[in-house]
Amino acid sequence: MRNLSILSAAPSASPTAAPSSGSSPQSRAPAVPRVVLFDACQVGTVFRVVLFVEAVVAVGAMFVATSPQEWLGLLATITGGALPGSLLWLILACSLKKLLARLPRLAQYSIGLLLGALSALYGCGLLRLTGVLPVAPWLASGLAGTLLAGVAITVLVLRARGRTPAATTARLEELQARIRPHFLFNTLNSAIALVREEPAKAETMLEDLAELFRRALADPNEAVTLADEIALAERYLAIEQVRFGERLRINWQIDPNASGAKLPPLLLQPLVENAVKHGVEPSPEGATLRIRTERRGGMVVIEVINSLPPLRWADEPLPRGHGIALANVRDRLRLLHDVQAQFRAGVDQGSYRVRIDIPAKS
Repeated sequence: MRNLSILSAAPSASPTAAPSSGSSPQSRAPAVPRVVLFDACQVGTVFRVVLFVEAVVAVGAMFVATSPQEWLGLLATITGGALPGSLLWLILACSLKKLLARLPRLAQYSIGLLLGALSALYGCGLLRLTGVLPVAPWLASGLAGTLLAGVAITVLVLRARGRTPAATTARLEELQARIRPHFLFNTLNSAIALVREEPAKAETMLEDLAELFRRALADPNEAVTLADEIALAERYLAIEQVRFGERLRINWQIDPNASGAKLPPLLLQPLVENAVKHGVEPSPEGATLRIRTERRGGMVVIEVINSLPPLRWADEPLPRGHGIALANVRDRLRLLHDVQAQFRAGVDQGSYRVRIDIPAKS
């Protein structure tokens, strides 16, 4: 893990590159995206499918049972076949995820329904082999599995479709919270002041600003790596370093093993901007900003910590203005990682700490 303090601008790598002579945007054929209608590999999906099947079994058992004791016994009996069948459907659907993504929508639906029927027959066969069922209702089991798989697929597809408008709304709100007019004006004014005395530094600042806007206008539905987000945060802080000078003290604690974790694009930068706004701007002495990443087993921990003026953290548990940006970050993490992502934010001993836990591999 590297640990360093930065008191100067970030490296000035140019954000643009000349296109190769052998191809052009007009000559390249657009790539056909691979989209899977229902993703059974997510932990949240597993929970929802299992709970849904168990709820159906529980309600169905009520039509037959005449007492609570009989209902419990019948529920346990049917669960002995329904639960293995549900898990088999999830395993098969997850294993075939890449294959399904290459198929048309109708084929994906058909395979999902077929897997539901086969999984239900598997569960029925288990009950028959163990002697729980004297006669195996093969046809009824296959039809029930097809029906349950159809409902589950429909719910998952609707949920996946619902991600698009939600991500778009979060995107628009996040842009308003991040690229505010005063930030743009302050950056341009700082660059103008440097043009005559330090033209190279002014050029670097404008390149960093251009990269921020380029990323802001990129496809919001594409996940990026934590390393990309760290690099963009460095550019942003390089701009702010020119504005605040020694008032902005930055400490990086970056674990290279965590750099491959997936994040929604432009997730880290609003958190860093909030830290500068609420930690550095209101304090004549400035503030210390610490950005830390660490891989812990199969999870990655990301923390953005900024010191607060004494009166602010003592009297105001939640600094004003954090709500919108933090809510956007929380929602976008949930859309990408579902229940596997955790988000916490609050005042901790004179500092404001934002902590994110995400899977190391998606």
